Amino acid sequence: MTSIEARPEGEPHLLRSLNLRGAVTLNMLDMIGVGPFITLPLILAAMGGPQAMLGWILGAGLALCDGLVWAELGAAMPEAGGSYAFLRTIYSGADGTRKLGRFLAFLFIFQLTFSAPLSVASGCIGLSQYATYLWPSLAGHTVSHMAQVGAYRVGVAAGPTTLVAIAAVLAAVFLLYRGLTGLRVVATVMWCAVMALVAWILVTGLVFGHVAQAFTFPPGAFALTPGFFLGLGSAMLIATYDYWGYYNITFLGGEVKDAARTVPRAILISIVLVAAMYLAMNISVLAVLPWQGIVGVHDLGARRAVISTFMEVAYGPRMGPALGKVAAVLVMVTAFASVFSLLLGYSRIPYAAARDGNYFRAFGRLHAKGFPHVSLLVLGAAAICFCFFSLADVIAALVVLRILLQFLMQHVGVIYLRRSRPEMERPFRLWLYPLPPLLAIAGFVYILLERTNFQREILGAGVLIVVGTVIYLMREGMQSRA
Repeated sequence: MTSIEARPEGEPHLLRSLNLRGAVTLNMLDMIGVGPFITLPLILAAMGGPQAMLGWILGAGLALCDGLVWAELGAAMPEAGGSYAFLRTIYSGADGTRKLGRFLAFLFIFQLTFSAPLSVASGCIGLSQYATYLWPSLAGHTVSHMAQVGAYRVGVAAGPTTLVAIAAVLAAVFLLYRGLTGLRVVATVMWCAVMALVAWILVTGLVFGHVAQAFTFPPGAFALTPGFFLGLGSAMLIATYDYWGYYNITFLGGEVKDAARTVPRAILISIVLVAAMYLAMNISVLAVLPWQGIVGVHDLGARRAVISTFMEVAYGPRMGPALGKVAAVLVMVTAFASVFSLLLGYSRIPYAAARDGNYFRAFGRLHAKGFPHVSLLVLGAAAICFCFFSLADVIAALVVLRILLQFLMQHVGVIYLRRSRPEMERPFRLWLYPLPPLLAIAGFVYILLERTNFQREILGAGVLIVVGTVIYLMREGMQSRA
């Protein structure tokens, strides 16, 4: 791959301006996002009670195993594009002549054109759900139905809430057009909003909650039945979605100071801090709101805006409604911060592939301010399209695509790279090798298969693999004849 730093003088290029503090901030903005504020009802419903917290605990362990893989690869290959650079290097061989690396790297970029916008759309859909707490009439004018896609059904919605989600995408793209160096104040403000919201939830739960209530398990909660394991798989899928983002800094590898040290530290610090926050937040919410009401279909307000309902109940009828609205605003800011961070990181990946000649040339263009504007615009446009789907379907499709066409290839790859290129410089070596990648593989395979109707998302991923392979072969044939 052509070195980005070695561009001719005067040509726009990526600047190494991110330090450890900035890297951790961007990672945590990406990780926290809107996930824990909208998925608590989903994860409780998956297992039928607070035993679903087991999904978050196991999800944290899975994130740590996976994060160690990212840390080793990110420190050894600190380039723009993250996984693209990893897969291309790992599977191309020591001499760089094997075409498997180029193919798998292209396939990763191709799926990212869909999975990155899915991730962005999930944050925007969550933002729009909290908007309905501020303006309830938005939900009343939204039309939802189940669309039949082959043998499977997919939730689709259109209405004012969809327009709110789309507006969030457009606002994030507008801000990112200012370039990375001009966004530090914006990132700091959003970071403060996220931390203020988390602290407020924890203090409220401590003062007004009853911790014992958070652990009122239903009868047979931990009976090891087939239903328990199916529910645990669904809960871990949602928890995996909530934790993802700790690797965001590897996508900005070409813009990180002292990347060999900063990248591993940022990844591991982010995972530990966010895991502790999630568990504490969930206990705080359940200490105030009985889980039966959150799972029950009769309490739609709690399902759409659980944190606002939490504040309303905790502070009572006098102050609760007003503070619930304040919480909704903070969650919306947090969701927007996640969308902002996601588009920032993911837009660099097609850019890196295009500069390498392994993706459509237009994605390799840099704006005069030094950011990949074509990539940013395409991902933003795709995210707008996905804003019309249901949150649960968006999350499931996103997680399955990433596992099959990114994470599993990296876990196998880090082991293969240790064997094929032992001489390669590795500033950080993952701990307890090879246990973390093996445990991560087992965990992700469990998430893929141990769920109700898991075939739907796997079939969709299979279609993308076939289409991506055909496009790759066509491109290679055209380039060979040129």
